[in-house]
Amino acid sequence: MADTRHSDTTTTPRYAVAQMADLPGVPCPCGTAKRAFTDDPDQVASFHITTIKADSQTHYHKKLTEIYHVLEGEGHMELDGQHIPLKPGTSVLIKPGCRHRAVGKLTVSITAIPVFDPADEWFD
Repeated sequence: MADTRHSDTTTTPRYAVAQMADLPGVPCPCGTAKRAFTDDPDQVASFHITTIKADSQTHYHKKLTEIYHVLEGEGHMELDGQHIPLKPGTSVLIKPGCRHRAVGKLTVSITAIPVFDPADEWFD
């Protein structure tokens, strides 16, 4: 007799795939972002590849937590007035309310939890 306790009768996939190179870049306070999974119905998280511009804007989120991971380049991140050096392999967890911006010629991956919402970008 087959064990069906772990079977799933739903036809909705439990995964999603994004080809980041094929996504359009959109302007953001940090530069240009390619955003994946923003239309996920569960709104769990989104993933971004962002190219930082020289004059990135300090901003914060009231609900969003972000994890930045430096892929290329060097610079620093301003976090509530503190300067944190950035280089490839550096990851930074940014909680709601933390004023932040990345500075330098950088490419970063950003995981946004929950999914990114442009209405949750705030400027002083």
